[in-house]
Amino acid sequence: MITIGIESTCDETSCSIVKDGKEILSLVTASSANIHAKYGGVFPEMACRHHIDVILPVIEEAMQKGRVSKDQIDLIAVANGPGLIGALLIGLQAAKGLAIAWQKPFIGVNHVEAHLYAAMMDHEPTLPALGVVLSGGHTLLLQIQDIGNYVAIGTTVDDALGEAFDKVAKLLSLPYPGGPHVENLALNGDPNRYSFKAGNVKKSPFDFSFSGIKTSVLYTVKDQKLSITDKADIAASFQEAALQDIVKKTGLALKKFPDTKAIYLGGGVCNNDRLRALFKEKFPEVSLYFPSKRLSLDNAAMIAGLGYQKFLQNPKSDSLDLEAKARIPIA
Repeated sequence: MITIGIESTCDETSCSIVKDGKEILSLVTASSANIHAKYGGVFPEMACRHHIDVILPVIEEAMQKGRVSKDQIDLIAVANGPGLIGALLIGLQAAKGLAIAWQKPFIGVNHVEAHLYAAMMDHEPTLPALGVVLSGGHTLLLQIQDIGNYVAIGTTVDDALGEAFDKVAKLLSLPYPGGPHVENLALNGDPNRYSFKAGNVKKSPFDFSFSGIKTSVLYTVKDQKLSITDKADIAASFQEAALQDIVKKTGLALKKFPDTKAIYLGGGVCNNDRLRALFKEKFPEVSLYFPSKRLSLDNAAMIAGLGYQKFLQNPKSDSLDLEAKARIPIA
């Protein structure tokens, strides 16, 4: 079964051809991150303009690289949320147009759920499991009972982890997107020099809060002439405190769900090598699954793969009245 996936939730315009939910025949992504760099974050209107300019060329290139024609496509999958509403609409309307023109079934996919599926694309899922989503817009801790069946454990009450990385990068005068730059700077820093701490949420031990740690970095750098050593130490201290908080709360979740067989991670922050090392160090008894680095960032392969799984579970096309939604709960 051949699925074409379309992703346009934020600043990446992506299309992928995937066979049987696993085998990626092609993946083409056009990012507008360089356009947003001078603003220090995503400029929604500019992102939408970029989606409009590249959506059709990206789809055409993905089909050419996948060596498939419209007659070979069995299913059209598209992210209909969560994300920037204007950006979502462009991908969603493109998918609906293809569904009408090609007379193919069409299915909407939860972008956050797809981040977890990205770590499952090369094997059969080991369940029950914990899911950890760490991206620019989302920080979630879930129990995975099956694909499409989740129990919410914890979420962020303010900034997502990736957003916190980007804001700290801006405070340190690093380019956008900031996560990789903070990580690289931290390699030469002392993680114990500054006593930054991620927040704890009263009566919600599994929830996350990164607003306070970001503010601590702000007051540390404010009106200071920082050397490169100072900046490296700040980056390392921030990164260590934030990532240790993720590990700590994942550990609490493992105690709550002792039958957990694996941990699946998804989202762009999962590319962080220190995060991967911490999880391997802290949870040697649990199988860990990270997506490949190209599937950690927003991409259409995970949309196509999850769309296929959803269609197998319920082989019914979504209505063409399906709406884009800025927020969609995963559980």
